[in-house]
Amino acid sequence: LFMACYAYQAVYLAAALLKKQKVFKAKKLHRYGVLIAARNEEAVIAQLIRSVRAQKYPEELIDIFVVADNCTDNTAQAAREAGAVVYERHNTYAVGKGYALRFLLENIFKNFGEYASDGFFVFDADNVLDCHFVEAMNRTFTDGYEVGTSYRNSKNYGENWISAGYALWFIRESRYLNNSRMLMGTSCAISGTGFLFSRKVIESTNGWVFHLLTEDIEFSVYHILQGRTIGFCADAVLYDEQPATFRQSWRQRLRWARGFLQVFRKYGFGLVKGMGKGSFSCYDMSMTVMPAFLLTVALIVSYLVVGLSALGGGVGSEITFFQGLYYILQMLAGLYGVLFVVGLFTTITEWENIHTTPAKKVLYTITFPIFMLTYIPIS
Repeated sequence: LFMACYAYQAVYLAAALLKKQKVFKAKKLHRYGVLIAARNEEAVIAQLIRSVRAQKYPEELIDIFVVADNCTDNTAQAAREAGAVVYERHNTYAVGKGYALRFLLENIFKNFGEYASDGFFVFDADNVLDCHFVEAMNRTFTDGYEVGTSYRNSKNYGENWISAGYALWFIRESRYLNNSRMLMGTSCAISGTGFLFSRKVIESTNGWVFHLLTEDIEFSVYHILQGRTIGFCADAVLYDEQPATFRQSWRQRLRWARGFLQVFRKYGFGLVKGMGKGSFSCYDMSMTVMPAFLLTVALIVSYLVVGLSALGGGVGSEITFFQGLYYILQMLAGLYGVLFVVGLFTTITEWENIHTTPAKKVLYTITFPIFMLTYIPIS
């Protein structure tokens, strides 16, 4: 059943290997507002702002806005000193990045009147941009994509097996999911940070109205259901900092899993309806937010039914405990093998984009399946 649901991604893989995005010179240089939601990010916020100001793009066409959201440190001061326009927010009831972005956009439009930007970028405070990031994203924007995302790389790939697991997954997502979607003309998906939307898009929703735990996926699904195609720019590279402890990782991935369920509850009917109308993007996003959880539940229920039946001398009683254990270990070994191939292929093809020592690249390819298997109890 998993194979049937996800077999289409083999086509994505082939597309990424056989085709490349066309690079062209943008006909227009657009004006952009950079939106940064930061909570207690005093140590890193200035680094991001410096990387924005160092873009190979006219500085007068980039404005930087920061919301210091419920901060208890000097994030606001550090951002102002680095050259950003800063708004401070103190609201412990409406908590989350979505509420911070809504507050920031409301203040921009209120204090700057008819702010003349054509689009807005969204970044996390710990990001760092390649110096050609805005230039590359401007090409995608000029090509007609009102929502677009970028190539997500990692600042701390080589820190340990956890940070490397995250980084390798996001690199694979960028190159072999979003890049392939772009090449095949279907919609991409926003992945947390490093994305762009037009002024028209945010005006169509009357501000930022996405407040689920995974507001990025909610944003993606909403606009796909509105008929928009989300673009991807392979040359716009962003460096993100990944969790490096299992405790942080577990909490984050549990939040993502809950967020996916929230998105499915809110938009699941719309996605199914879109599939009925022939939208492949709706099917693709359904595979992102729904099947792993439902299939896992079905698997657990099946195990319980067979196990209880065996205890009662019914169906399955001929299966011994050790045979059952053998089947489970066999299943885990198979999953490890599949994930190892995925990690190995990504590491080999993206070797130059993975910034750590060769020895660590090999080591963390071996541990990548272990990192992913720790996700199974959540998803």
